[in-house]
Amino acid sequence: MTIPVISNLDARRIFLDRHGLIDRPSGAGKGDDLNGVIQGLGFVQLDSVNTFARAHDLILWSRRQQYRPQALHHLLHRDRRVFEHWTHDAATIPIDSFAHWRLRFTRDAARLASRWESWRGKEFHAKIDQVLRHISDNGCCTSGEVGTDESRGKGGWWDWHPSKTALEYLWRSGQVSVLRRDGFTKVYDLTERVIPAEHLNRRHHVAETIEWCCAGALDRLGFATSGELAAFWDHITPAEAKDWCRVALAEGRIIEIDITCVDGKLRRSYAWPDLPDRPVPEPLPRVRILSPFDPALRDRKRAERLFGFHYRIEIFVPEPKRTYGYYVFPVMEADRLIGRIDMKREGAVLAVRAFWPEAGVRMGQGRIAALQAELARAASFGGCAELAYGPDWIVA
Repeated sequence: MTIPVISNLDARRIFLDRHGLIDRPSGAGKGDDLNGVIQGLGFVQLDSVNTFARAHDLILWSRRQQYRPQALHHLLHRDRRVFEHWTHDAATIPIDSFAHWRLRFTRDAARLASRWESWRGKEFHAKIDQVLRHISDNGCCTSGEVGTDESRGKGGWWDWHPSKTALEYLWRSGQVSVLRRDGFTKVYDLTERVIPAEHLNRRHHVAETIEWCCAGALDRLGFATSGELAAFWDHITPAEAKDWCRVALAEGRIIEIDITCVDGKLRRSYAWPDLPDRPVPEPLPRVRILSPFDPALRDRKRAERLFGFHYRIEIFVPEPKRTYGYYVFPVMEADRLIGRIDMKREGAVLAVRAFWPEAGVRMGQGRIAALQAELARAASFGGCAELAYGPDWIVA
């Protein structure tokens, strides 16, 4: 049997279409429309860095430029149409997925209990019970409202007092949920007081969740290896995804295809059988500013294979060793990543410090005008009344 080959151009367009980056970024950006965007992506990563806009807000704005942060707040905290939990990091997830997160709750509970017992000692389990009773008896709380008399560690990310550690464990194991965020501070309550009953009481067998994870990942990626399916939600094991692919292939539910990478090499992947015959969407010739945590870029290696775009966050890189800047934003035009931009909100001004074009990208007047038009829209979204460009801001 001949293995279908997908060209690099088509592969990029299929992938971007599945990530909502082909069509015009129009739509209400709230309510049903916004919920549909998050459903389509599967989840949206939450992040606290706010040099211009928080990652989740920029991800949603890139697809719906009518979006404003209050709309996600309503979905999370008022309407309960999404919930907050863990994929590769904290994320907002469609509430319909909650029952499938029970597998993760179970696995995280076992993994973290063992890991954190060795860190905090056996009294860690008593602290979990104590914090759970506190929330049950007194209502919702933040990490700053438990263990106020406890000492912390020696610094760094693990500078948590024991009650904070217990609270994190309760959240990761599904016993408490995020009720809301005050600013960016999580407020927790018992899960049964947060999650609507129709989702709270639903259960799935492990095999059903593995099916849901693999099929859902393939829907959103368009094509993938078994490892990429496992990594999409970071929810199931590579062995489970590999076994799902083996069975689905034998049953004719999926096919093997070869994806042409930007360097011309072929990468064997899986896809739904109709993918080679489906029309490939044509992208709009539009410039978009993306979050470094955009779902289309989360898998850095995939971005390199498909687009030839190498990206890393330089927040933790000492300034003299940075290639670009503290927090630079990838820039896309149609189906290409054309560069990255260093910009920061400074009061009412969006200060554009530098734009670095990718190799082979010529910054003619038309492309510069399109980039500046998007920057003007971004400034409006970020509440900036003015744009300011640094000298020689386009780096040759």
